[in-house]
Amino acid sequence: MDIQSYICAHRERFMEEWSSLIRIPSVSCQPEHKADMLRCAERWKELLLAAGCQKAEVLPSKGNPFVYAEYKCQMSNVQCQMSNVNSQIPTVLVYAHYDVMPVEPLEQWKSDPWEPSIRDGRLYARGADDDKGQAMIQAKAFEYMVQTGQLRCNVKFIFEGEEEIGSPSLEAFLEDHKEMLKADIILVSDTSMIGKDTPSLTTGLRGLAYWQIEVDGPNRDLHSGHFGGAVKNPVNALCEMIAKVVDQDGRITIPGFYDDVLPIPEAERAMIAQIPFSQEAYNKAIDVDDVFGEAGYSTLERNSCRPSFDVCGIWGGYTGEGSKTVLPSKAFSKVSCRLVANQDHEKISKAFVEYMQSIAPKGVRVTVTPMHGGQGYVCPIDIPAYKAAEHGFEVAFGKRPLAARRGGSIPIIAAFEQILGCKTILMGFGLEQNAIHSPNESMDLEVWEKGIIAVSEFYKNYSEHH
Repeated sequence: MDIQSYICAHRERFMEEWSSLIRIPSVSCQPEHKADMLRCAERWKELLLAAGCQKAEVLPSKGNPFVYAEYKCQMSNVQCQMSNVNSQIPTVLVYAHYDVMPVEPLEQWKSDPWEPSIRDGRLYARGADDDKGQAMIQAKAFEYMVQTGQLRCNVKFIFEGEEEIGSPSLEAFLEDHKEMLKADIILVSDTSMIGKDTPSLTTGLRGLAYWQIEVDGPNRDLHSGHFGGAVKNPVNALCEMIAKVVDQDGRITIPGFYDDVLPIPEAERAMIAQIPFSQEAYNKAIDVDDVFGEAGYSTLERNSCRPSFDVCGIWGGYTGEGSKTVLPSKAFSKVSCRLVANQDHEKISKAFVEYMQSIAPKGVRVTVTPMHGGQGYVCPIDIPAYKAAEHGFEVAFGKRPLAARRGGSIPIIAAFEQILGCKTILMGFGLEQNAIHSPNESMDLEVWEKGIIAVSEFYKNYSEHH
């Protein structure tokens, strides 16, 4: 049976299984949903066994449990050779997460976020895309390949319940289960495409470093008339310091910041130039009259392949209604850098702390606290697994996918490479309009079905050419 016929024959069951996961409010950041996390993990165990895994279990961690499942290909080397398949059977490790973001503000949802609603060719619910919908694409492609006897590789699944809170238990779990998780390639569907009619494969992610800055001045808020002009204002001092981090050409001034930044290859710049993009439409969509960034780079290069610095929040003094003439005693800010591949977030974090201390003016005390971070990642586009994913997209969507780096960060991807020693293929099917993390999250059902086709084709091609 071909894949499209299989999807049609089982569509109703697919939708109900997907819905059964969505109905479990597995919100990892809210303690009241602790029991729901285990319930969702157990449900995934059931679904993976039903899909064809020979083994599935829910494993404890320091936080929420992990789901582990595996399928071992039964083909012998002789059978592989007769089927024109490489006699060394490869192993694919599929990663996904079953936790989701909170649904608040509830009043902005047009339907119950925990009860899937289909309208205008989309399924609306929390987790419809991120990541229950995309994980289900992986599960159903695997099911089709197993049930039709076409799977020619080993497959392992590892699903976690803490991705939305930074995966605090993942690295320790990977270290403790290296042998169990050993694979040739990791496959992840937790990213997006450029557009429904512009399929793309994510080939890079930026890293992240994040800090909180505290500036302390006098021992109490002071009368600005009595003390203004005579005492250093912590808010003023903080603003002065932050203003020095980026120069007029958009370059970050932290000493040594660019030491490990690799130039964008000309071939990749050419691919980025092929991405449909209108600077005018971009500006209009976010209501700005111009953009700003590192000189010499386009907007798409700046927000994906180059590092950046941003103030994420700043506060201090009186911000209530009316006026209160005070010179604040303290000022605070949360700031972050998006980093690119080859930059080490710990090295950058240390350099930033030292830099802020070096430019702190007299009259205030500055404390910079690193909060969290992660490495960037770039996937080679010439390895067999990438070529297999590219083939899968081309079959499913009718055109070759563009290679595109993304500006966001998924620190766990770098952890996979560091601990398990293998590359990750980011085979995502999300769209910008899916509104992940926001009210009315959704998944385009046509794209969802094409995703199943694409992943199925990945398995066929990879087992032949790995």
